[in-house]
This record gives sequence, structure tokens and C-alpha cells, in this order.
Amino acid sequence: MRRTRFLAALFSALLIAAPFLPSAAAEKSNPSASPAASSVAAPATLPSTPAGKLFSDLLAAFNAGDASKLQAFKEKHRAQWSVDGMIDAHDNLGDLTLLQVEKSEPLALSVLMGESDSDRVHRVNVAIDGSAPPMLLDMQFQPATAPAHLAVPRRPLRDALAETEARAKELARSDKFSGTYLVARGDDVLLQGALGQADRETQLPVKLDTQFRLGSMNKMFTAVAILKLVAAGKLSLDDTVGKNLPDYPNKDVASKVTVRHLLTHNGGTGDIFGPEFDANRLSLKEHSDYLRIYGSRGLGHEPGAEFRYSNYGFVLLGLLIEKVSGQSYYDFVEQQIFRPAGMKSTASLPESADVPRRAAGYTKKERKWAPSTDTLPYRGMAAGGGYSTVGDLLLFARALEKGKLIPKELLTQATSKQASGGPGFNYGFGFGVFGTDSTIGYGHGGGAPGMNGDLRVYPKLGYTVIALSSLDPPAGSRIVEFFTTRMPVDPVER
Repeated sequence: MRRTRFLAALFSALLIAAPFLPSAAAEKSNPSASPAASSVAAPATLPSTPAGKLFSDLLAAFNAGDASKLQAFKEKHRAQWSVDGMIDAHDNLGDLTLLQVEKSEPLALSVLMGESDSDRVHRVNVAIDGSAPPMLLDMQFQPATAPAHLAVPRRPLRDALAETEARAKELARSDKFSGTYLVARGDDVLLQGALGQADRETQLPVKLDTQFRLGSMNKMFTAVAILKLVAAGKLSLDDTVGKNLPDYPNKDVASKVTVRHLLTHNGGTGDIFGPEFDANRLSLKEHSDYLRIYGSRGLGHEPGAEFRYSNYGFVLLGLLIEKVSGQSYYDFVEQQIFRPAGMKSTASLPESADVPRRAAGYTKKERKWAPSTDTLPYRGMAAGGGYSTVGDLLLFARALEKGKLIPKELLTQATSKQASGGPGFNYGFGFGVFGTDSTIGYGHGGGAPGMNGDLRVYPKLGYTVIALSSLDPPAGSRIVEFFTTRMPVDPVER
């Protein structure tokens, strides 16, 4: 499916960046509404300029979710985006509401938009020409932070929990969430729930011990495994790839890229997804199989020059774990992470293996949920995949915070800003880093067709927030963000 810059930015935000961004509140509390409801403080209006009128027409067609209206707009204004892509965007985001006009010129417009199904805020920049009817020259869609007057106010803990539970049930009723969620403070579970169906064909209900695919959340396990080897003196953050993989095919990658670069997505090592992955999806069974296909590829940029999310970089970390430890990646993380943390429901068995509690995944096809089976890799690996439960992920977070997995000083480094992917998007060593002051936290999201999850840990406040879902992003992240936007940050409220 063709994508314009608009759709590319949109889905990049949904699948990668958004889980680490601070929750940007698009709505203000309405005390008379239901527990999960809120409304915009004061409706904004679009200017009656050519750019404003064009965007108003597009917004009406988008919110209608009507392919014929979008096609008519596309033809009239010679837009380059895909109608199917816009329909997909509407299904993921829901309706968009105008929150604020930031800049208005006759042929250009910059506005803040809020999603109907979450508190996320987006900045939309529009440029048109002066023809009649005007041509849509460009439209960019970027994550943004709500201005203070539109921010969701913090709640007392009891209210934040009740509203989160109500929102989760509301999303499940509208078939936008199927999964599990959990909020804990220290060792106490404050809220947990299981909603929807783990298998729509058999109508098997989701339970708290249902195992969901993790996507990129698995990167946290890979990072901790690497840091265990660093703590043991078997690996250094500044070791090059070639030091431990001397036969690595590309000399620039071997001599220039370090473990630190790989952990922070600064290595220029690129991605794995695309035509080559699709053609070899079921034959990529071991980390070495990825090396066979992608190992000769050169650098996308000089190591350390910029942040560029790299799934292949984490595949290389998996290969380093195997080389240095003398074990398979899977055995190492099982013995060194899952067992010490008490995690008995987390693994990466192949998709062909019988895992009775593993939920089936569902992705939108022609606006209906359909099995995502034909998109899945052979099995999860160091860059992502595998499966777990909200309970196991809570055990993982507790083990990290109590120093059971890596020394506290290494955890502090891993969960502090080491790289910046743009405004509000920081990264440590395999962990997203978000928030400021008392709300500083760490974790990771994961998303792909038929899977979405998010884990966030707030050490100063003591909260751990987790959601897992078997639907497309941002099904699970919405719930995590909903609570973290409202959770009390005053110790008195705890």
C-alpha cells in the first residue's frame, strides 16, 4: 500500500515512537461525564482561508470514515495519499478533533488535533497551492504535546484507577481492545483486568494468564541479557561488533559499530522488515539466518551520528549474546532473566508450537478483524517477538527494581537518556525513557499486526503499568497512556 509522508509519520508514531512519548493530554475533565469520559475545554474553529477550508473538508471526510468521500477529495485536490491508508488511519485513531490553530496563512495551516479514543495529540501541517480548486501539496502528521490549558488534570488514585477500568471496558465493548491490563504500586496490584476473546474462532475468553505476543517489548530482555554479560566482565559497551564476531561480512559494521551503538539505535544498522523479510519469513529460524541475509549490508549512517530505530541492531545483540555466552539466545534469557525473576509464562517458542494459552492475533483487513497469522515470523528473537503475561511482566519489573537481574548502577544507565529520537522521545540501553521530575519512567512498547503491548515503570512513584493486546496498535498502549496521564504525582495522593 502506498504511503505519503502523512501516513508514514502516522504509523511510525503508532508502532514505534508513541509508546515512549509522554502522554500528551488532548482533553480536559468534565465532572458531569461518565468516569471514562472527558471533553475538550473549548472547541476551536478552522479559519476561513483556502487552507482552512480544504482541511475542513478533509477532516469531515476522514471522520466519516467514508471511502467515497475521501476518494472525491483526493481527486479534487490531487492528494497523493492512499484512500485505503486513510481508512486504516481512521480505524486506528478514531475521529480527530480540532484542539488549537497554531499557525494560519492563506496557503498554509498548522493545527493541533486530538484523538477520540485516546489522549494523544498530533500536530498537522498543511500546505496547498493557489490554484482553483487548490492542490494539496503536503501534509505532515507528527506527535505533539497538548498545551497546558488542554491537559488532562491529575486524579486521586482511586479515581484514576476507576476511570482506567471504565475506559478499558468501553474500548472492549467497541471492539478496540482485547487483552489484559494491570496497575501495581510496589508489590501491590491495584487494578487488573481481562477483556475480549483470546480466540475468536473458538470464542475462548481472555484470562489474566493469557499469553500475548510482545513485539519489540522483547528488546528489554535482550538489553538486560547484554548488561548481565557487561556486569560479568565478558563484554564491554564499547566493544565493536567485529571483536566478538570476527567473521562479520561487512567491515564497516564490524569495525565501527559498538555494543553501545546497538543498544541505543545509533549504529546505522538498519531494519529487517521489507520484501526480503516477507520472502524469507518462515526460514528465518535462528539469529544466524538474519546475518546470512542482512550481514553484507553497509551502514545507513555513521555510528553515533543519529538515532534511527534498528531491529537488525538488536538481532546483532542476540548474536553477541550467543557468541559470548556459548548458549542460544533463548536458553540464556530463560536461565539468566526469566528464572531469577520467577517468570514461568514467558518464552519464544515457534509459532508452530502448541502454546495453549497464547492468544490468536487479529489485524484489520477490509475494516474487519482477521487473523494475523500470515504476518508472523517463525519465532520471536532478540529484536522482538515472544510472548508473556501481564503478571510475568510485573515480575520482570520488580526483579529489575530490586537488583535481581543487573546491578542498580547499570539499570540506572540503561533507563537514563542515552539517545534522543526527537522531541519527547528518549532512549536508554534497550529501554524507552519518558517523563520528567517525579514522573520519570522507563519501559518499552511493542506493536505489529495483531499485537500491541506496553510496560512502564515509574521508580519515584512506585507504579508499574502494563497492557497487552492481540489487536493492532495502539490497542494496548491506549490503556497504559490513559492511566499514566491521570495517575497522581503528589506523594500525598499515593
